[in-house]
Amino acid sequence: MDLKLDADDLNTCVQCGLCLPHCPTFRVTGDETMSPRGRIKLMREVQDNDAPVTDEVIDAFATCVQCRGCEPACPSNVPYGHLMEQARETLVDAGKLTPAWQQAALKPLAHPNLLRAGTAALAVANKVGLVPKRLGLPDDIPFRQAPLVASGDDVWMFTGCVMDAWQRDVHQATQRVIEAAGFGVRPTSDLAPCCGALQAHAGMGDEARARASQLIEALSQGDAATRPILVNSAGCGAAMKDYGHLLGTDEAQAFSERVFDVSEFLADHVEALPQVEPLDLRVAVQDPCHLRHVQRVHEATRTVLRPFVRELVELNDDGLCCGAGGAYSVLQPEMAGQIRDRKVAAIDQVTPDAVASANPGCSMHLAQAGVPTVHPMTLVDQAISKV
Repeated sequence: MDLKLDADDLNTCVQCGLCLPHCPTFRVTGDETMSPRGRIKLMREVQDNDAPVTDEVIDAFATCVQCRGCEPACPSNVPYGHLMEQARETLVDAGKLTPAWQQAALKPLAHPNLLRAGTAALAVANKVGLVPKRLGLPDDIPFRQAPLVASGDDVWMFTGCVMDAWQRDVHQATQRVIEAAGFGVRPTSDLAPCCGALQAHAGMGDEARARASQLIEALSQGDAATRPILVNSAGCGAAMKDYGHLLGTDEAQAFSERVFDVSEFLADHVEALPQVEPLDLRVAVQDPCHLRHVQRVHEATRTVLRPFVRELVELNDDGLCCGAGGAYSVLQPEMAGQIRDRKVAAIDQVTPDAVASANPGCSMHLAQAGVPTVHPMTLVDQAISKV
């Protein structure tokens, strides 16, 4: 079967194995086929040697968290994330991966009114105990939320889909922090409802490209075409910075160059934020994989947070994945739970009062294990709001 993988990209892997310690599924299972090296070998066997796409092959690809922790560790710069996304897309198109019900479940993300109605219904169902606990959904899904209001046109604040529906309080805190640094903020809200990250991970390439094209068009009209786009969800930011690859156009690449993680942007303006008494908290930083391994701007989180908390502490796990992986924790709950156990153990070692995590999937997944997780912008906002 032709997986439609670029031969040069595939052949950059020399099977050295330096990726193995950085792969959460290999760390949990010890199974070679659950490692980047093993999965690439399977890709080669299927594409170059016409090996059958067995259930074992499908399982190897389906259980990849796509954390991309292997990429910074790779001396050959293997584009593993792009290889995995393309392999999944080919298998989805062939009807072998991501069944129709999973694809249908992602459709509302591009339709804000439908997503809000679904969120309200889910909130009610969750309250009365109709949502299975194994899905790992938060207990406090909001039924209704106050709208975001623009304060100016210096920057866009990308609000997205699930995060806007479930964690709008984080957007509100983020907006206040950006404004405190002296910038007028225009939330994207329904203008740009979904970035396509979850669709790309699921192998729904056409849907991901449609969402990317819609987003680029919406945020590139008139004077808004050069406005910086600030993102407080690591997964969304990583996806938007990759639009040049996803769409393969100069326009998409130019758009991606306007995208910044909010901490990345504020790290260059931290001196403009109010000088206040720091929160009396010992805070551990949990780096979302797509901030650390893909965007590689995780140090900015520390630059922004440091003046606003009593103490920052690091986890001694080299940024290993927490197991959230977008929808991974719902689709692969057992594996996700085993991966999370390692992260929780690393957190427990440093005994923090709070854990700062700049990604909604990570924060919800860790919170289900009792970890006191909070977005870095929420902490900064709390410190500033004390004045």
